[in-house]
Amino acid sequence: MTDSADFEWDPFGTLHAALWIGGAQWAGKSTVSNILAARHGLTAYHYDYHDARGHLERRAARRARAGSPYGEYPGPDWVGSTPGALAEECLAIFDDRIEFVFDDLRALVSPHPVLAEGFGLRPDVLAPMLDTPDRMIVMVPTEEFRQHQIRTLPRASALNVEVGDPTLAQANRVARDRLLAEHAVRAAREHGVHVLEIDGSRDAEAVADDVARHFAAHLTPRT
Repeated sequence: MTDSADFEWDPFGTLHAALWIGGAQWAGKSTVSNILAARHGLTAYHYDYHDARGHLERRAARRARAGSPYGEYPGPDWVGSTPGALAEECLAIFDDRIEFVFDDLRALVSPHPVLAEGFGLRPDVLAPMLDTPDRMIVMVPTEEFRQHQIRTLPRASALNVEVGDPTLAQANRVARDRLLAEHAVRAAREHGVHVLEIDGSRDAEAVADDVARHFAAHLTPRT
């Protein structure tokens, strides 16, 4: 688990000035972050991009220093595992890699807050470092909108890896993601972090308006 001491070293004050969008996949977090960055001069930090690139290399280097195997990470066992086990594995990975996010953000200096988004940013982990809960928001799709995204988004409708039973793998993935979303909502409510449900009835600009209102105390007003 992440230790509270991990939050203390913040040489430029970036971590404690950051704004955070966590939650579930397919809720529009990245799109909303980009809109707010353009509106308010923020620096958008996309967890998924870093997690799939530099963080994998850093994780391999850490294993190598520890004398452990450091080959390519095999990825989830989408067919042989269960949604519950896949969700627990994913939460453990989030906790393992959050320190990489902190290191990335510590290196940034900006007159405006950094806006970090990603489904690996969990309210239970981040809550101890928030001076006020309105520095974070959790975005999750309603079940109806989740199913819409699965039907219409290629990256949501199928895995991009070869597996023996694609149908079972996709079903396990969807069920895992639902469990992760439920976990994020529970953790957010336990820590007083606002949950914004996305039902697809409004466009991204309108959703960004809602998120901007939530972050209003920390944003430069629009001109």
